[in-house]
Order: sequence, then C-alpha cells, then structure tokens
Amino acid sequence: MDPPDDIADQFSLFPPIPFTLYDPHEIPNPEPIPGFLPNFNPNPNQNSDPTSFPSSSQVSETGSSHILSFSIPKKRRRGRPQRSSTSFNIAHFPNGTDLNPNGNDFTSASSNSISVNSIRNNVGNANSLPRAAPDTSDEIIVINRESTAEAVVALTAGFPADSLTDEEIDAGVLPVIGGIEQVNYILIRNHIIAKWRENVSNWVTKEMFVDTIPKHCHTLLDSAYNYLVSHGYINFGVAPAIKEKIPSEPSKPNVVVIGAGLAGLAAARQMMRVGFKVTVLEGRKRAGGRVYTKKMEGGNRVFAAADLGGSVLTGTLGNPLGIVARQLGSTFHKVRDKCPLYSSEGKPVDHDMDMKVEYDFNHLLDKASRLRQLMGDVSVDVSLGAALETFRQVYGDDVDAEEMKLFNWHLANLEYANAGLISKLSLAFWDQDDPYDMGGDHCFLPGGNGRLVQALAENVPILYEKTVNTIRYGNHGVQVVAGNQVFECDMALCTVPLGVLKSGSIKFIPELPQRKLDGIKRLGFGLLNKVAMLFPHAFWGTDLDTFGHLSDDPSRRGEFFLFYSYATVAGGPLLIALVAGEAAHKFECMPPTDAVTLVLQILKGIYEPQGINVPEPIQTVCTRWGSDPFSLGSYSNVAVGASGDDYDILAESVGDGRLFFAGEATTRRYPATMHGAFLTGLREAANMAHHANARSLKIKVGRNPSKNAHSCASLLADLFREPDLEFGSFSIIFGRKNADPKSPAILRVTFNEPRKKSHEGSKPDQQHSNKLLFQQLQSHFNQQQQLHVYTLLSRQQALELREVRGGDEMRLNYLCEKLGVKLVGRKGLGSTADSVIAAIKAQRGNRKPTSTSGTSKLKTGTLKRKLVRRAKVVGKRNGLATPPNSNFVNGKVSEETRTVHQASSTTLGPGKQLTTFLLTSDCGLSSGTGFCFILTLSAKAH
Repeated sequence: MDPPDDIADQFSLFPPIPFTLYDPHEIPNPEPIPGFLPNFNPNPNQNSDPTSFPSSSQVSETGSSHILSFSIPKKRRRGRPQRSSTSFNIAHFPNGTDLNPNGNDFTSASSNSISVNSIRNNVGNANSLPRAAPDTSDEIIVINRESTAEAVVALTAGFPADSLTDEEIDAGVLPVIGGIEQVNYILIRNHIIAKWRENVSNWVTKEMFVDTIPKHCHTLLDSAYNYLVSHGYINFGVAPAIKEKIPSEPSKPNVVVIGAGLAGLAAARQMMRVGFKVTVLEGRKRAGGRVYTKKMEGGNRVFAAADLGGSVLTGTLGNPLGIVARQLGSTFHKVRDKCPLYSSEGKPVDHDMDMKVEYDFNHLLDKASRLRQLMGDVSVDVSLGAALETFRQVYGDDVDAEEMKLFNWHLANLEYANAGLISKLSLAFWDQDDPYDMGGDHCFLPGGNGRLVQALAENVPILYEKTVNTIRYGNHGVQVVAGNQVFECDMALCTVPLGVLKSGSIKFIPELPQRKLDGIKRLGFGLLNKVAMLFPHAFWGTDLDTFGHLSDDPSRRGEFFLFYSYATVAGGPLLIALVAGEAAHKFECMPPTDAVTLVLQILKGIYEPQGINVPEPIQTVCTRWGSDPFSLGSYSNVAVGASGDDYDILAESVGDGRLFFAGEATTRRYPATMHGAFLTGLREAANMAHHANARSLKIKVGRNPSKNAHSCASLLADLFREPDLEFGSFSIIFGRKNADPKSPAILRVTFNEPRKKSHEGSKPDQQHSNKLLFQQLQSHFNQQQQLHVYTLLSRQQALELREVRGGDEMRLNYLCEKLGVKLVGRKGLGSTADSVIAAIKAQRGNRKPTSTSGTSKLKTGTLKRKLVRRAKVVGKRNGLATPPNSNFVNGKVSEETRTVHQASSTTLGPGKQLTTFLLTSDCGLSSGTGFCFILTLSAKAH
C-alpha cells in the first residue's frame, strides 16, 4: 500500500487521547471487593473530554471531590449514531484501600468447582452470613492509595474489578480460586494494568513492582505479570520500547500466518516478540487486508488519504487500535453530531418529520425484539426484515410518501451497520454483540488507518502476492501451499476473511470438521462499497462530517445514502459516498463513470439550489469488495439460522493445536470491526504460544469442546427455559415420565440477576445502592451475562429443597449442610449429567434447542438497534420524547406479559415453512381494545 508520506499535520491542536483496551469478559461476580468502591455521587460533574480516561495518578491527584466520569453510549457502530447516552460516575476514594479482611468470598463462572459458602453473598444478605475466623497469616495487601482508580482502569481493559476472568482461570493464574490470595492477585493485576496505561509507550517490567509488592506476594506478581504480557493486555503495539524487545534471532518453532490484515499483523508481531520464527503470506501487493488507505492526488498539489475499507475507530474508550495510534503520536478527530438528511429532490428533510420517523422506526425495532421473545426458538429461522415488514404493513397505513422514503433510509442504515440485507439477518441474534460495544466517541485517524497498518507491518517478514490454495495439517505440523511453493511450519494461523472460507478457494487437508464447516455456512458475510472523490475544494463546507440522501426507489435505498466528509482529516477535500444493502451488490457491476455521474447528480441537487457550484472531481475511486478475490465481501453478520456461537466455532483450532483461526469473523464480541480483528490476532498468538510450550514439555493440551459437549450445553440451556420447578434463584429439571423419588434431577442456581423489589429473604444493606450502581457499570461491558452453577441431585431432594423457607440463603445452607452437595460450572457436571440431559430432552420431545448465548440475547438487543437505525452522532439529551402524530407506531407499549398463540405451521415446499402467529392486544403491539393481527413469516427449515 502507499499511504501519504508528507501530509502536513493539521491536527496538532488535538490533545493526545488516552485509550484503554476494552475486551470485556464474563463478570460472574459483580459485587465489588469491600472497600474497592467508594460512595457514588448521584449528581457528578461531567468529564470535559468524552474520549479521555484519567489515569490512576490523575484521579489520585484531584482529591476526594473529583468525580471520575465516562460516557457509555448506546451503540454507534457506523452511520448516523443516536442522540442519547448513559454516563456512570465513580467518585474518587481518597483514603486508600480499606478492604474488609473478611471479604474473601469470590467466585468465577468458569470455575469447575464453586463451594456454596463462596457464593452465598451473591444471593443473600452478606452481612448476615456466618464467616470462618480469618487466618492471621493472610492479609490483604495495600499497594498504594489508588485501588479504586486502578480497579476502574482494569474494568475498561476487560477485567472485572473484583474477580477473575474465564481466561485467567483457564491459564491457571491461581492454584485455588477464591480467598485472600485471589483478592491480592486482583489488586496486583489491576495495578500492573494501570501502570502501563499511564504510558503505553513504555515497556513495563516486573522489576518495577518488586519494591511495592510484599515479598510473600511475589509469586502472585509473577503470575499476573506473565499472564498480562503473554496474552497481550500490556506491552503490545509499535512503541520503540516494545519493538526493541523482538529478539534478533528466533528461538522457537516456525509459524506461518496466512493474511497480512490487522489480525495477521497483530499475531505476527506478538509471536515474533516471544521468539517464534514468523512468515506472513499475503495474496495482495500490500498489507492491511480490508483496511486500505489509498493516496489520491490531483493538480495544484491537491492530495488526500482515502480509507476505502475500514475507516472509523468505532469507540475510543478501550479500543486497542487507539493505543497503537497513541504510540504513533497520532491525534484524533471525533465524528461530529451534525448529520442533515436531504430528500431525493435535494431539499432538506423536515426536522420534525425526521424525528418522528426515527422514533417510529426505533419502536418497530423494539417490537421486533419483543416478538422474538414471544416466538422463542422459531425466531432463529426468521429474518429481521420479515418482522419489520410485517409491522410496517400493520402500522404504516397513514404514512405518506416522504415518510416512507425516510423509513427506507433507516433500513439502508441498518443494512450498512450489518453489511447485510435485513431480509437475511437473523431476527433472534442479529444484534448479539451489542453488550460488548465499546464506549467512547467514533473517530477518524488523520492521514488514514494506513498509518496503523504501516507501523504494524514494519519489519514483519511478509511475502506478497502469495495466494494460498491448500493447507495440510496434522499432528506433526502444517504445510501451506501457495502456487508452486510449499511452506512447512510447526503451526499456522489462518486469517483469511469469511468470504474466502465460504468460497472454498482454500482446500483444507483433511477437510475441516463438519462443525466448523456448518458455522462457516451459517454466518453471513455482507457487502459495503464506496465512491471516493477528491475535489478542488470542499464546496460542502467543513462544519459537518456526515450527511444523508433519500432515494425514491426502495430497492436503491442504500445507493449513496450516506456521505462522509474527510476534508478535515484526509489532508485534502475528500468526500466518500457509501453504497449498502442490495444496492452494494448491484454496484459491483455498475461502470465507475456511471456511478460518479449519479453521485454528482445527487450533490448538485443538494447544493446548487443553495447557490453552491459543484465542481468536477479531480480523481475518483470506486471499490469492488465483493469482487475482490481476497475478501469476497466486507464484513460478517449473523444470518438467519446462525448465532453468536458460530463466531466461537470459527475461532476453534483444529489438528490438535496445529492450525488456528483469527479475524473479525472469529470474535462474537467484536465482529465486523477493525479492533475485533486486531484482538483476535493477540488472542491466537497467546493460544499458539501455549500449545507450543505444552508440546515442548510433552503436556497434553485439552482439545476444543467436542460437538457432543457443545450440543449438551445447548440442550441444557434450552431445557431450563421451561424448568419443572422454579423458586427464588433456583431452577430444576427432571424426567417428567419418571416419578421415582430417586430419579436424577439437575439443579441450576442463577446469580447476578436484577433483584426484585420484594426479594424473598433479603434484608436492607447499607451499601446496596453503591453496589447496584457498580453492577450497572459492569453490565455495560457484559449485559445480560449471568452466572449459572449446577449440581446433580435426586428428585426427592429437589422437592425437599423447594420446601425450605427463608429464601435463597437458607436454601444454600440446606444444600451445603444438609445435603452436602457442591455447585459446579457446566463443564463440572461431567458425562453423567450429559446422559441425564439427553434423557430429559427425549422425554420432552424434539423441540429444537437454541444457542446458549442466544437465550439471554433475546431479552436484550437494544444497543445495536438504536445505533444502526441512527446515523447521526450522539447528541446531548438523555432521551427522545414521543413525537406528535406518529403514524408508524400508534400503540402504547404495554409492560404486561405478552402472549402469543401459534396458530398453524404449514409446509410450503422444500426447505420452507409458513409459521403464523396470532398477536393479541396484550402483546403491546397495538392500541385498540381487542385488536389483533396475524403475523405470517416464511422460515427456512433446518
């Protein structure tokens, strides 16, 4: 690639923006360590810089009156973001860490063995629980006076402030989970993370902490430091102090990385640093993959850097690419809020009508979200587009033509955010990644994202124009075939886009497991194209970064529907028009001259009535990502029949730890993003190093979950949707046809659910409001994630447990003291439970199981819906008032329990089924008394 070399730095006035790596993990125990968090101020002052996050030292210096504040906006992945955001504020705790020495009950969701005593405080009143006498040899260490701030920094880096992540437990950072040792490990871990975030250009050494960490905790220091470095949470990137750590001669086996995109480059640099001999094979003549900055030039020394692929840093609060940019000394430009819309005739869209239609569109998405809850498993095989079209037909009788055009514009914006047609997006899981959306502003990088690619590719051995066509893998290594060349290696990392995997252009020998092939087939891979135009001057002005255009033809709604102005960041007057949805596919065959002509007609229709002349562009570029053999599309989405589980399946290694996979389509939390691809590269570098070390020590590494284990996990989640017994936080399933009191049953205890107003057996807790607010903060990083622990018991024991009075606390006491059982994670149930699960399923019939993750996601789905539909950038108000004369949605949404009656299921033909639902007025889908309508959706049969 050829990014601009000498673009004048017009952005030195922007201050450096501190970024933090945000990679949220499950937060099984949101209740903070006693003393970690101070009292919360209900009326805090706002941070003047929404993209910055104070370091722990900055927080400490401000004193007790300072409020540490950051914005947690609703999803604004692309396009026109919505207008409101949520802020959580944490007051600084000036007096250091005052940890309760008895507060040693901590758990983790992935622990295979969790004692009842260790989790009691999550379901009852912690102050009333009996505690063992503390061991005087155990002490909670005090590292400094900044534990509160460091806990928050760790939280934004993806770590729960008071517990371990699944990844940490799998890595064996502690010999025993829970207790004072875990508390001290967490304090040390948070301290190391915060120390590096103060200056990400430095290499943080273990020796920096020896004097501040007590000697008896040096083992914990070794564990925390080694884990954070090896897994890429600190000391990553392109700073000189980090680059100099790459050894001159490799000391570990050779690996081949297929693809020099962000995932491949991140993995290559990380593996080179730990001593692997790395070779990167890239089919193109440049690095970067789907991140491509092209230098556009014209006469009179006019030039600009055009991002033809990934262009916007979507969320700066934790974006690892923001850290890389900081290391390069780059500044940032926040994508501004102003985004006017223009009709097909070029007239500005009436503001009131814009607000009204946006509000109505959002309500239709809300109704679609409620509908999928009512439909349950059936929604997996139904498209979002089918649901929206049905609602539109019901509520859109009084909509005029202009409102309909505006409605179609919002559909185009939705298809832009997902790079897919709404007719192919899964109603059940299209927004499954919303809980992990990164906070902070959306930003442009001056000079283009090619600066990041160029820095990451520096000194990485990349062989260009090497098109891989065959990958042979086995227990003894991997052979990668590119043309007539064969590259042999100990391990290989495949980072090619999902579109390439779908095409079958790479032959795997042996064939990939059927489980992975099915995941590749189920996930969607959509298309987005661009027209980049360099003009003699910015005739559209420099006071906005986006503006939109409405189309008369619904089938062309995504054609040049949104314009990005890069005049303030590209080094020249650059304007880019986006083509999404069905129009993006037709655009692949449109002659470039025709495309530019159409764009100019739109621009002239908007600006010439204002007396502004639209000049001919100096240079234009049209993308064809769908025809590019090295991408065959733009980015992934959850198509009908798929779920977030498929991203996990694509991430699984094969060949007994020989062949690994990375890229945006291998992360369920950050798919379709540049930072998602980058993070998967760091993830797989750690995994590959782990397998290599295990092989050198002749240690057998546990394989990926088997298809049977995955199936049982899904079955278990499905069965607990209709438990046989349910009381408090306890749910029980058992065979309905077997009345034997000794027949087996499975108990599930759920933690971290929102507390009801009248919770059985609970008592007021003085710190309850503080803890609840912190839980809400953590829920931004892991919404709807609940901790489920299980045990096997008899049917008789289950019935006895139900009769225990005094709430969940007493039931846990009964389990522990009377029955002597141990609660475990899902994996801890073992093969005995698998047979019980299968037997219960067989008795209940053949109802299709749903994704484990999808079950909870059906209840959320608020973030992406509200970004995607909104292409403006967040405004300052906290909500939208109901606009007058709303035509799309006239009904008041009921908060009562919705009901749905499945009326019929009629076979249409091969692979098709007609599913009809009767939605009554108590579903909150209509306002008239007794009103109902028939919803008919065509679903694929699986």
